[in-house]
Amino acid sequence: MHMLEDVDAVIFDLDGSLVDSMWMWKEIDIEYLGRFGISVPENLQERIEGMSFSETAEFFKRNFQIPDSIQQIKDDWNAMAWDKYSFEVPLKEGADRFLKYCREKGILLGIATSNSRELVQNVAAVHGLEDYFSCIMTGCDVAKGKPAPDIYLAVAKELQVDPRRCLVFEDIIPGIQAGKAAGMKVCAVEDAYSLSQKEEKAAMADYYIENFKDIVLP
Repeated sequence: MHMLEDVDAVIFDLDGSLVDSMWMWKEIDIEYLGRFGISVPENLQERIEGMSFSETAEFFKRNFQIPDSIQQIKDDWNAMAWDKYSFEVPLKEGADRFLKYCREKGILLGIATSNSRELVQNVAAVHGLEDYFSCIMTGCDVAKGKPAPDIYLAVAKELQVDPRRCLVFEDIIPGIQAGKAAGMKVCAVEDAYSLSQKEEKAAMADYYIENFKDIVLP
């Protein structure tokens, strides 16, 4: 059975799933905390995984005693990420071909990301994807970030599609958990950042791909 059978909507996580950008956030954490003379704790990525943009800013403020406001922290991150997204972050291999195929077949497309809306819109504009997605939802639009299913259920509702007829692409475990908790089929996407969790991701998801070229289109 092909993964797109009985699927009316495909929903993508952004960072590490649709675009190759997880490396970038690590760099930004180092640079940002460095401004305050703080070195990045070893387990930082694990602790903030799945959090929305606002939740992450609150975490930084609380844990690192950042003097700036939550809004200022988010503004600074947006500014630091903007150039990188514009010039250094490619789409995952084969993603453009897969998106075109879905659009041709009338499959609705959505984005469910922990990132900020400004950055998602920037990514879509840089890669000419604005016309592809009928819904872009961020973690800040819902009550709880991943692994809670809120964001995926919100996208399905906006697209007016039964969650059981949605296919999710995710690269991190809390994201896979969120998709499964929403009652959706989930395809795990390989990413250098979470390579050590490959077996766990594959076991948890319905499908596993190294990149979108792995998907044999019917």
